[in-house]
Amino acid sequence: MQIAIVLGKPDEHVTIGPQIITSTTEKIKGIQERLKVVQSRQKSYADLHRREVEFNVGDYVFLKVTPMRGVTRFGVKGKLAPRYIGPFEVIERIGEVAYRLNLPGRLGHVHNVFHVSMLRKYTPDPSHVIEYEAIPLQEDVTYEEQPVKILARELKVLRNREIPVVKVLWRNHREDEATWEIESEMYMKYPHLFNFQLEVVL
Repeated sequence: MQIAIVLGKPDEHVTIGPQIITSTTEKIKGIQERLKVVQSRQKSYADLHRREVEFNVGDYVFLKVTPMRGVTRFGVKGKLAPRYIGPFEVIERIGEVAYRLNLPGRLGHVHNVFHVSMLRKYTPDPSHVIEYEAIPLQEDVTYEEQPVKILARELKVLRNREIPVVKVLWRNHREDEATWEIESEMYMKYPHLFNFQLEVVL
């Protein structure tokens, strides 16, 4: 059986027979096989950065918390890194990828079950002196960064304008982690920082 498809004028037509259909089907299969090879290669690359992590009841882990900020960081110097608090004891495994932690009373408002991606293993060592930082965490394990003081002021020159920026030291971070922020935005959100004399680091 042959199928005739009319293209353009009535006297012009292309006949599609079983051979063309078979050829097209084989090409589609070839494309699908090549896609599978590419996907397998991409998965092998991604798996190099994945890690299988399991914890046992009684293990101690650090908990990842996320800073939230009300201003937009202008520069990239001193980028605020992810912060971990703890260690906390694992008291129960929930399913395959979640764990219940023994949180202190000050974190009683935080749900104590966390995905494994938020945990890092800690090996107890009697010589380690670890003090838990009293960060005011929200229920979703985030906390708001608070500025401590302004370290310096500069004028950032762009193509057709100039933007005043200030170097801000944030609480729970070292001085070398200070970031450059747009001065007007910092003034609107934290006007108290500008009531004191600016400390300029020479």
